[in-house]
This record gives sequence, C-alpha cells and structure tokens, in this order.
Amino acid sequence: MIHFKRVFEAAQATDGRRVLVDRLWPRGCRKDALGLDAWLREVAPSEGLRKRFCHDPTLFAEFRLGYRAELAAHPEHWQMLLELARQGDLTLLYAAKDEHHNNARVLAEFLEEELDRCAPPSSPVCYAGEL
Repeated sequence: MIHFKRVFEAAQATDGRRVLVDRLWPRGCRKDALGLDAWLREVAPSEGLRKRFCHDPTLFAEFRLGYRAELAAHPEHWQMLLELARQGDLTLLYAAKDEHHNNARVLAEFLEEELDRCAPPSSPVCYAGEL
C-alpha cells in the first residue's frame, strides 16, 4: 500500500519504506533524523512546474495534469517506487504544509494507477455460452 505524509510527522512501523519525494531538502530537518530509505529528487515536479504551482490550491488541477505528464514522460524516475510498493508498504514523504494539495498525493495516485494497470486480471475470462 502507498501512503504519503509530511516529513515532519514521526516515523511509524506501518510506514514501511520511507522515501522523500521533494526536489529540495526540507528546511529544519537533519538528514539523520528522518529515517529515510531514499531521497528521490528526480521524481519530484520540475522546478518550473513547482514554481508555477506555488502551493496555490486554485492551481492544483493544472499542477496535477502537468506533474502527471512529467511522470509519464520519465518512468525511469518512479520505477523504483513501483517496485518498493509491490514489496510492501511505501510512504512518500513531502514537506509542503498543505496535506491535500501536494506532489506526494499526485505521485501516490499515479503509482496506484500503475500498480492496478500492471496487475494480472482478478479472474479468468468466462467463455460460458460461447461453445
């Protein structure tokens, strides 16, 4: 399962693998205090997209579309996250104050959709009545 939470929240056993998905290091955080498994700067939104969004909730729909397009164009940036999610719990960490309008939420949705898309069908095809 893929979770996302602010980097300033305490680590929990249910977090599983913890990955920071921001391009910039969070202010006021010591690297040794976060309990990270990885920091993937390249999976974060581009600097231009991040600056245009500027954490304005009214621009979130536009940001989501732009970020999803960036993700689709660079699967090499998020393939590792997909593999970690297949292995167990994965928590995407972000520094933004807004818990509803942030890149980790968009990334989690994107990864969940990729997991669903790549999953085997849940049941075999039924050919009843076709004989």
